[in-house]
Amino acid sequence: MSSVNNTPKGDALSLPKGWVETTLGNLSAPKGGKRLPLGESLVSSKTEHPYIRITDFNGNTINKQQLQFVPNEVFKSISKYIVNTNDVVISIVGTIGLIAKIDKELNNASLTENCVKLVDLKNIDASYLYYFLTSNLGQNEINKNTVGAVQKKLPIYGVQNLIIRHPLLPEQKSIAAILTAFDDKIELLQAQNNTLEETAQTIFKEWFGKYQIGDELPEGWGEGAIGDILEIKRGASPRPIQDYLSDSGYRWLKISDATATACPYIFNIKEHIKPEGLKNTVLKKVGDIVLSNSATPGMPKILAVDTCVHDGWMHFPSSKVSNEYLYLLFISIRPNLVQQGSGSVFTNLKTDILREYAIVIPPKNVFVDFDKLIKPVFNKILINASQIQSLTQTRDELLPKLMSGEIRVNEFDR
Repeated sequence: MSSVNNTPKGDALSLPKGWVETTLGNLSAPKGGKRLPLGESLVSSKTEHPYIRITDFNGNTINKQQLQFVPNEVFKSISKYIVNTNDVVISIVGTIGLIAKIDKELNNASLTENCVKLVDLKNIDASYLYYFLTSNLGQNEINKNTVGAVQKKLPIYGVQNLIIRHPLLPEQKSIAAILTAFDDKIELLQAQNNTLEETAQTIFKEWFGKYQIGDELPEGWGEGAIGDILEIKRGASPRPIQDYLSDSGYRWLKISDATATACPYIFNIKEHIKPEGLKNTVLKKVGDIVLSNSATPGMPKILAVDTCVHDGWMHFPSSKVSNEYLYLLFISIRPNLVQQGSGSVFTNLKTDILREYAIVIPPKNVFVDFDKLIKPVFNKILINASQIQSLTQTRDELLPKLMSGEIRVNEFDR
């Protein structure tokens, strides 16, 4: 079993007893990926061969749901540029310093030329190396070795020169086991939430998807518009916004905060505005629902924290239906909403498009019965999401302390 001990705090850069500081080139062999042959393109067929791109990274994991695939015939020409289970991958161009550890599902996947894999590990555990590179220590090393003024890149020699601090293998494995336990629990909860949301969407389609505008409707059902069931307004911004941004104050919801999570609920908001900007914006409360209308339009989110919203968001001061129904409605009609949007660079979703969008409206008792069924599903999603936030925070607090040796993990024989 293992125990965790706090070591006395000293110089943050001093090496704990028994630890080693060396270059990544002494611990592994970085190998590059491969660009697709000229004229070839990726396909969506999952019977073909997966291809890992930088756009497939979700933080420091690979989003397997959005993977594209190399045709099997094309794969033959790049088949030596693959990743295997437990390979550690680093992005070296574009968004530099994204880290992933390859699991069994991605074994034998092809790798873009914008990443390198770390193979032939010596005296270093793959999971420990993965966590070190995701830590502030690892990311600082990556930043120091990145070159280029316009097109930044982490060259192979830069990867080899990264300074890695590590204890002996038994302690490395114990550190990695602690952090992996957190990540495994987080992954399990995220998978549960994905299943719960898919279930909610299926229930919504069964209740409301079988009737369309122009169909013969059951007694008590009618045709109307979204504007008939809720009030629609846009957020607002104090101007110029740069004068109001702050490290503290009221949260300031950006589209990027919403795209950073697949969860229906928003917990993490990076920016704030000064209190004096409040009179020129809109403050929404926990439990309110908002809908993006620019950049990435038609994306609904339910707030788990209070936040101000700018005019890239629609909000709903009053509604005759539940937020859960609205969330699922917005998800179901999003492709049609985006098609009706305008804009040459970004699609903009005007409030009138949403307000006038035609829907079938059931009687009130149908909404009541639907909410009885669907609210417990969303409540479970929220509970899981809250637990994910707590686990993530604890893991992120432990990570730098474990990687610096401030907290030591000792192995004992049973």
